Amino acid sequence: MATTYRALMLGDVIGTPGLERLSADLPALRKDTGADIVVANGENASGGFGLCDESAKALLGMGVDVISGGNHIWDKKGADELLDSGLPILRPVNYPAGAPGRGWIRLERGGASWLVVNAQGRESMRPIDCPFRAVDAALAEGVTVAGGQDQPALVLLDFHAESFQEKQAMAWYLDGRVGAVAGTHTHVQTMDERVLPQGTGYIGDLGMCGPPDSVIGVTPESCLRRNLTQMPIRMEPAQGRAMINGALFTFDDAGHCLEIRRIRVL
Repeated sequence: MATTYRALMLGDVIGTPGLERLSADLPALRKDTGADIVVANGENASGGFGLCDESAKALLGMGVDVISGGNHIWDKKGADELLDSGLPILRPVNYPAGAPGRGWIRLERGGASWLVVNAQGRESMRPIDCPFRAVDAALAEGVTVAGGQDQPALVLLDFHAESFQEKQAMAWYLDGRVGAVAGTHTHVQTMDERVLPQGTGYIGDLGMCGPPDSVIGVTPESCLRRNLTQMPIRMEPAQGRAMINGALFTFDDAGHCLEIRRIRVL
């Protein structure tokens, strides 16, 4: 029987509600899905904006193997030190040289070698370095092991981007070179999952692990005030029971995606 591997990728974790729901349900969800590795986007895990040491360790303690990030990963005081702490936390790989932290990590889970990469889009976002070229460099560096030998890895990309054109372009650019391209950032789970011709699995956005009675995780009241007045009102994280959104990717031992199953737990 051919060997298969599974990766559970979870959308943006929103504040305390997201953390509490994952703490309660992630161990069982991991067991039920048979996931060998769990990747969760944690850039909104601390009070809805940013990631602190306490939230990061909570996510890792409940069974998340890698925490990915995005444009809000820097929002909390101490982010630089946290990103340089050696914990399996990523910031987008295409931030310019000199930025704290790292944009990819390689680790062994479930009998397989995994390369997890985090990148950030530029359309309607801060125009940082080119995500396409940065991911190319990460793939070249990430497959090389000590002694200069190339060792295959199952590759997962969290592409934190606003534009679905950019997300789809990235998936086609990497088709056959990575196992999965999963979008984050919009907090709305999409129904566009598919396996591209050369074996790369794609979904436009994983969604969020946050309160469904909200506007992308924030209170409707603060969002409405912001929209109606056009004032720079800080949006407040919503409270209440959270849902879990993500996707389960199944791969063959060559790293090709065989199947994608959206995860939505209300």
